[in-house]
Amino acid sequence: MNISIISRSGIKIACGLLLAVSLTPPLFAQKKLGVVCVTVGDLGNPFFVQIAHGAQAAAKKINPSVKFQSESSNYDVNNQTNQMDNFVASGANLILLNAADSKGIAPAVLRAKAAGVTVVAVDVGAEGGVDATVTSNNKQAGQLDGKFVADRLKGKGQVVVVNGPPVTAVTDRVAGFLEEVKKSSGVKILSQDQNAGGSRDGGLRVMTDLLTAFPKIDAVFAINDPTAIGCDLAAKQAQRKDFFIVGVDGAPDVVPSLKDKDSLIAASAAQDPYTMAGKAVEIGYDIMNGKKPAQELTLIPVDLITKDNVDQYKGWTK
Repeated sequence: MNISIISRSGIKIACGLLLAVSLTPPLFAQKKLGVVCVTVGDLGNPFFVQIAHGAQAAAKKINPSVKFQSESSNYDVNNQTNQMDNFVASGANLILLNAADSKGIAPAVLRAKAAGVTVVAVDVGAEGGVDATVTSNNKQAGQLDGKFVADRLKGKGQVVVVNGPPVTAVTDRVAGFLEEVKKSSGVKILSQDQNAGGSRDGGLRVMTDLLTAFPKIDAVFAINDPTAIGCDLAAKQAQRKDFFIVGVDGAPDVVPSLKDKDSLIAASAAQDPYTMAGKAVEIGYDIMNGKKPAQELTLIPVDLITKDNVDQYKGWTK
């Protein structure tokens, strides 16, 4: 008799537990990727256009109905701060941040994080507690250019660096370049602090001044391809052909210059912005759902494109 009562009670308890479980929402339900926002330096630069395209394509693979927005900061940290705050207000789940100023954007990152938004830094690092960072191996890019310059100069010559915005992508490239060329004691750095803003117009302006200041230059390291193209234009206007130029990006705009025997642009360390942005979205979505990446920094390798191998270059992933 007692055994029968216990059995019936056990059945009632078991049924109650099953009912409770059936009414409880799944503990590990995937969070929906509803709104993805991207802020980059300049959507007039093909490199950043590819970041936007890569991010949008990856987001739509996860959720075909995702809302997507991309904006230019124009390398203005105050403008980018406002963009970040607006993204949060618009209900963003994931923000891809190409910082205009790696340190200056930190307060906006902190506010976004406090609001529960996942923030992934793309192309350059950012302070403020971003969830992850995905960049090209920018130090490797500088090193590849630096070795090319040192080898072509046979370890002896006068070099200028046409610098850019104060972000980690730029500082890492310059550091890698200087590390490599300074292995040759005969290489002299004439200038390395002139900020051309990462643009063609800036490259033209800064290089024009450098050509006036230095009557003899053997090589130029430009921190990206738009800058390199501006430097090449400055050389043509000044009728100078006594040096060569290396850049970073492998951008579509630089390929004709690499194929042109009259252009001074001799090499570019090629990135893959489309793939980089897609990876950032994938990592960001995983983080939203509790899966952290194996490392906080994901590096995408680069390749050196020169006049000798440009015909085999397939360009950026699309």
